[in-house]
Amino acid sequence: GGGGRARQQRRGSDLRYVLEIDLEEAVFGVQKEIEIPTLGSCGKCKGSGSEDGKVDTCKTCRGQGRVRMQQGIFSLQQGGSGKAITKPCKTCHGEGRMQDEKTLSVKIPAGVDNGDRIRLTGEGEAGPSGAPAGDLFVEVSVRQHKIFQREGDDLFCEAPIRFSQAALGSELNVPTLEGDTVIKI
Repeated sequence: GGGGRARQQRRGSDLRYVLEIDLEEAVFGVQKEIEIPTLGSCGKCKGSGSEDGKVDTCKTCRGQGRVRMQQGIFSLQQGGSGKAITKPCKTCHGEGRMQDEKTLSVKIPAGVDNGDRIRLTGEGEAGPSGAPAGDLFVEVSVRQHKIFQREGDDLFCEAPIRFSQAALGSELNVPTLEGDTVIKI
């Protein structure tokens, strides 16, 4: 019953990368370079999986990518790409992709928090036989700061004062991420 349905190419897998950053980088934003191991498109066959670039239609499934076999009351359906490669690429063994490592530049926006994710479309694993690549999700992990604690969008720190300063009032130098500032008690 799926006569008019177009076949969908299976895209590559999505990848997840955890990026640790400092609190200052989370507050103000930062540009980071990351290296990720991934399956990339084979450079020799340009992702086709074929040494000579020729990809034929599978004679068994006639390009549908599905073969149905029936034995008695049991029916089994197997899936594939609908393509047949007569001369597989010797570099990638007909897969069309290989283990690779790539360096990417990721812009971390100001105000990110633990668990926030940044999506880089098309930067995941290459799809099989030239199919589109998956996405890369960069998950942010903010390191604990030696002075400040974070609660949502607010930063807190403890500053010790003497009893006389609390009772009579005073001015006190306190640290901030942009340098010291004076507050009135």
